[in-house]
Amino acid sequence: MSYIEILILRRLRSGPAHGYELRKRVEETTGIVLHNNSLYPALRRFEEAGAVTKTSEPQDGRPARLVYTLTEVGQDLLHDMLAELPAEQAAEESEFMARLGQFSLINSTERGRVLASRTQAVNAQLAHYRAMRELAEASGERWGALATAELIRRHEQELAWLAELGELAQEEP
Repeated sequence: MSYIEILILRRLRSGPAHGYELRKRVEETTGIVLHNNSLYPALRRFEEAGAVTKTSEPQDGRPARLVYTLTEVGQDLLHDMLAELPAEQAAEESEFMARLGQFSLINSTERGRVLASRTQAVNAQLAHYRAMRELAEASGERWGALATAELIRRHEQELAWLAELGELAQEEP
């Protein structure tokens, strides 16, 4: 599952919605534009898994629209998705940020695991960029060295921020 699925389930947690309304909720709260080719297949998978139910709502002079409602299974699935950040997704900023934005829905231990996973991924990226910078400097690639130096700076800054988040995650009830 990806951050798109998290965003869909999170918006359904606010109440039932038809597809267009759900797309607008996600866009208004995150700035991410959902396309039908990602929204409806996800909703179909959620329906098959019992995470959402789909009902038909009649409309005057128009075809009925489908309204999706989050089930208890869906609430559990959302929680599980928020509480875990698999190593293969931890390097993706969007995956981490989708979970961070919902930290109020998980406990401090779960927050700590998500933060630890992201921290490990950022440290791995940082080690890679440091090696790239050394290669660029050794080969006289001035612009490559400058670019990797900036990536290193950003990753070091994120590590400091992640440490701050770790402290906050433990304090919050």
